[in-house]
Amino acid sequence: MLRVGLTGGLATGKSFVGEILVELGCHLFKADDAGRAAIAPDGEAAAEVEREFGTTDRTQLAARVFADAEALARLNSIVHPAVRARQAAWMASLPQDSIAVVEAAILIETGSAKSFDAIVLTLCDPEVQFARAMSRPGAREADVRARLARQMPQEEKRRHADYIIDTSGTFEDTRSQTLRIFERLDSRRKSS
Repeated sequence: MLRVGLTGGLATGKSFVGEILVELGCHLFKADDAGRAAIAPDGEAAAEVEREFGTTDRTQLAARVFADAEALARLNSIVHPAVRARQAAWMASLPQDSIAVVEAAILIETGSAKSFDAIVLTLCDPEVQFARAMSRPGAREADVRARLARQMPQEEKRRHADYIIDTSGTFEDTRSQTLRIFERLDSRRKSS
């Protein structure tokens, strides 16, 4: 199995690239979806998040933690173990000849990148990134700026990446870059 981490900052096109990789035959685990499930009413982290923050509502949590690094670290320390357990179970369920892609925004920041065979980084022009983030439902400028300010700079993330996809251009340009990287990943999978 080839284990691939797919990462990038807010609104840099991770999900779009992930969808293309699925179309090409990869298996995809979305850490953000696993985090949502972990704090859902029946999720394994819900009770502790509720005790610590008084809510499990993602909008309320985001407003609180993205302006407070200490609160964000506390939330991550509760939710990340549940996400890692879900990810491990998912990987164990895949055929051994798979390309398993884990999409996670803070893969590098958490140190999780070390557990992958390859890291694919999505990045884009900061103005494009900001515009995309602002176009999301419910986006507020102060919240978007706070989230972007807390993220590792793209140039620093670049140093950890094996493959980079610049999503600043058209969908077709991103698709073309993703296909080229998939071919390299598939070749690595076949040779391992």
